[in-house]
Amino acid sequence: MSEKVRVQVLGMEYDFRKGTPLHEIGSFFQDKFEHRIISARVNGNMKELTHKVVHDAEIEFLTIGDEDGNRAYRRTLYLVLCSAVDDLLGSRASNQLTIEHSVSRGLYCSLEGHEITDELLSRITIRMQEIAESAVPIVKEDISREEAIEFFRERGMNDKADAFYFRRDSEVHVYKLGDTADYYYGIMGPDTSYAKYFSLIRYSKGFVLQTAAPGEPEKIPEFRPYENIFNALEEATTWGREVLGVNTVADLNNSIADGKFESLVLVQEALQEKEIARIAQEIIAKKRRIVLIAGPSSSGKTTFSHRLSIQLRVSGVTPHPIPIDNYYLDRSLCPRDENGDYNFEIIEALDIPKFNQDMKDLLDGKEVLLPIFDFTRGKRSETGVPLKIGDSDVLVIEGIHALNDRLTEFIDSSSKYRIYISALTWLNMDRHSRIPTTDARLIRRICRDARTRGTPAAETIAMWGSVRRGEDTNIFPFQENCDATFNSSLVYEFSILKQYAEPLLFSVKPGTAQFNEARRLLKFLNYFLGVSGDKIPSNSIIREFTGGSCFNVG
Repeated sequence: MSEKVRVQVLGMEYDFRKGTPLHEIGSFFQDKFEHRIISARVNGNMKELTHKVVHDAEIEFLTIGDEDGNRAYRRTLYLVLCSAVDDLLGSRASNQLTIEHSVSRGLYCSLEGHEITDELLSRITIRMQEIAESAVPIVKEDISREEAIEFFRERGMNDKADAFYFRRDSEVHVYKLGDTADYYYGIMGPDTSYAKYFSLIRYSKGFVLQTAAPGEPEKIPEFRPYENIFNALEEATTWGREVLGVNTVADLNNSIADGKFESLVLVQEALQEKEIARIAQEIIAKKRRIVLIAGPSSSGKTTFSHRLSIQLRVSGVTPHPIPIDNYYLDRSLCPRDENGDYNFEIIEALDIPKFNQDMKDLLDGKEVLLPIFDFTRGKRSETGVPLKIGDSDVLVIEGIHALNDRLTEFIDSSSKYRIYISALTWLNMDRHSRIPTTDARLIRRICRDARTRGTPAAETIAMWGSVRRGEDTNIFPFQENCDATFNSSLVYEFSILKQYAEPLLFSVKPGTAQFNEARRLLKFLNYFLGVSGDKIPSNSIIREFTGGSCFNVG
């Protein structure tokens, strides 16, 4: 029997002793990478650096500058934060720590029962730095699901125990750092030395754990809080805690198992409708002529614009929804990104001169033939929709660039009411593991693109990086330039989207560049109980992505 294994790294083959851990193999290639190696893909499967290679394999090392590697760095950082809190405030004090939602380039955290002061954050920071500098090994222990439930119950971490109750896998990876133990829904760094890039900033009633991002993983970005977004997330968290009674995935699953799902849906939808009605009343009170609705991809802008129009109509105002998507340039004229792919996310993909002229003509009382874009053919239809508006009518314009002044440069600002909309997920996996808002939007888009455009999940995933870069440039800089922020996230949506997304994600083939991302999303959805969408109202935002909308959108 051979005592060596042959591995392929960076297109070259090398022999190593059988059973060599990945961190030892990685040390031979570290100088070929710009950033520090933290994990690897072995024959396409994500592995921690403690994994021992016992068979011939193709190895792709990941650094803290890669998307997946950066996730491992952040999870490692969360464990170090929990350990520091336990060390300073008492054993299992981290049970009162909640990593809630994103703020700026970091995560907003609360610490129940403790006043957050600069002095306390300084002590936690120093302790975290000490732990990171000590390069303490992170011990991974594999135990059964039943053992994990008992283990976390004994430690007072009922949120994790409840989550594992609904878990289908028989084995759980528990990570230990001294007396602190946790679980993070993904792989970790091998030791605490990977957690040295961070800062703690006192903010609101808690603090922000500012982390490094892919691309510049050794640099902590400047803290720039977006007050409107933060307030919307805090309001949603309050809704979840005090009205819906759902803060974690386990809470949601328990509601489904207890037969409370239909009631949960009705209350959630009513809460959103109440907010839409409030916005409509403010538009009327301020006598605004044009309503501009913007937000990142898959936020539910189109459905929101229709529901807002209904609320305006109830109050005696005649609205005219106008989707910006119908002003796309023909695909043959669409700009391309640096990879040569069509870039549908930038404002230059729109026929801006025609849009401005049409809106100006409408406000001047002229009849306009509004275009219709055929996404199947990738070009504008030969026919359009005629429209002429009255003096008191309101134009409702939605699209990812609606808050960009270039889009309505000929319109007086006193006539505009700006709304920023996004799916700002407040639901957590548990106290120490949040659900990224971007995951919610990606899953929504995978479902919608497959249903309405025939786009395979692999293609949507492949485009997602370009979409997010476009949002960083063309959407997020304008998100605070608004009169209202609307959160389109629905506490129950993953349980519905699960049925639609899973078959699409399973279609992504092994060996493709999108396979690992598809498997990551499948693992994430596996934690949710699936529910039929039959009882979801036809005007719900989620219908824009699953079908069955009474507005015929999506």
